[in-house]
Formats: sequence, C-alpha cells, structure tokens
Amino acid sequence: MLLFCHYQMSTVVKQTSTMLLSALRHFRGKNMESKILLAFDFDHTIIDANSDLRVKVLAPYGEIPQEIEDQYSDSGWTEYMGEIFKYLHSIGIRENDMKKCMHEIEITEGMADLIRHAAEMGHELIIISDSNSVFIDFILDNSNLKHAVLKVFTNPAKFDKNGQLKIEYYHTQDWCNRSTVNLCKGHILQEFIKERAKSGVTFSHVLYIGDGSNDLCPALTLREQDFVYPRINFRLWKKLIGQKASSEQLRAELKAQIISWDSGFDVLKHLKELENKMNC
Repeated sequence: MLLFCHYQMSTVVKQTSTMLLSALRHFRGKNMESKILLAFDFDHTIIDANSDLRVKVLAPYGEIPQEIEDQYSDSGWTEYMGEIFKYLHSIGIRENDMKKCMHEIEITEGMADLIRHAAEMGHELIIISDSNSVFIDFILDNSNLKHAVLKVFTNPAKFDKNGQLKIEYYHTQDWCNRSTVNLCKGHILQEFIKERAKSGVTFSHVLYIGDGSNDLCPALTLREQDFVYPRINFRLWKKLIGQKASSEQLRAELKAQIISWDSGFDVLKHLKELENKMNC
C-alpha cells in the first residue's frame, strides 16, 4: 500500500514538473518572440511638410531676415534653426504661436492608419528625426499618435524662462560621413536594436520609412530580411531608385529590400502581407 502511494505521488510530481517545464518554455518562447520594428523619419514622412521650415510662416510675410538665411548650411542646420527661433522670439512669437503652427501641419496620407495598426499589432515604433523634440511632441500629441510611439530620437529642445525655444545637438559624431555632425540615424537605430536585445527583445524584421538623404545611413545598416521604404520622388528614392550615377553602387551596398511608397497606405499594405506570412 505504501509503495503504491509512493508510486502515485512520484507520478503526480513528475507530471506536475513536466507541465511546469512546458509552461515555462512556452512563457519564455512568447517573451523571446521576435517583433517587427518600424523606424520612421518625421518630416515629409509622418507629416507632409518640414516642421522646421513651416515655423517660418510666423515671421512677417513669412520671410526670415537675409542675414539669418545666409547662415544656412547642410552641416549647420541646428545652428541655423537656433537663429530662427531667436529671431522669432525677438518679434514676439511664443510657445502657443509655435504650437498652433505645428497643429496646422497635416499628417501624411495613410500614416496615422499605419501607426495605429502597427501599435495595435504589438510592433515597436520609433522616430529618428533631425527636427526637434518640441515640434514632434506638439504634433504627435495633437494627432493622438504619441501613445503609439515607443521612443523619439531627435534634437532636444525646450523653451527657456523667457519663452525662447532653444535647441541642442542630439549628439556630436565624427564616425559617419553620410550624416550631419549632430545626428547619425544609422548609429541611433543600431544602438536601439542592441539595447532592446539586452532586454530580451529581438526583431525579425526592421522597416525603415523615410524620404531624405539623411535616411540613407540607417538604410545601409539594415539586414537582408529588413525593408527600406523611400518616398517616391524624394531624395532617398532618387538616390536608390532614380537615374543618378550613385544609385547602382548604393543598391549594391544595400542589403535590405526596397519598397517605394507614396502614402502610408502603401507601407500598411506591405506590413499586413508580412504579418500574414509570419502567421502562416
């Protein structure tokens, strides 16, 4: 009788252990399941405008003094915008004026649908932009999209005690000649992926959606299973798809698959196709 009870207890313990082990494996498997990462540019991608340039409409007749315009250079965009913010403050433009200006900018067609769908499906969304944190926050908050974005990487900005908008570099870099000194998007993207891996999150696919020349660097960091989406007829598209001499060489360097887009619905359609393949 005692042997029989001992046998039953051993069997129960073994069955329970097996069930717990199976559940643990299932739990770990779910936690370590790869996700899809969507990395967005902001200007002319999520929004159908350049937020920095749009703020110029707050100047008299929408014109910035020539001595400030003369300070513009591709390598010194942040300093240039700092001078514009200083000038706008000097003529009485304040935070609410800038907020109203940003709220008037339209979201690119289909982008809100894409962002909401991706968030609902549990994908991770980040923004990497050479704009600034204040403008992006104004727009995301007004568009009810802020909750969907995990993290925004951009030049930090804030209003000082006098109400003037001040902007700083995101970082200072000297390792990438495809990027401006204040923002290397490829470095930011890859560092984010590494940090998520440390937290047990990996990405089966990375989708990079952009339009400009500074989106080439992150595109070139992608893997074969990833996708880069250049906006049709914008600079990134012209570099990768257009007839420029560099296109063939760049495509040879690029590992990711190229899918052109005209609206957010184009990216959304492909994302759904990718989801269906993953679920098969």
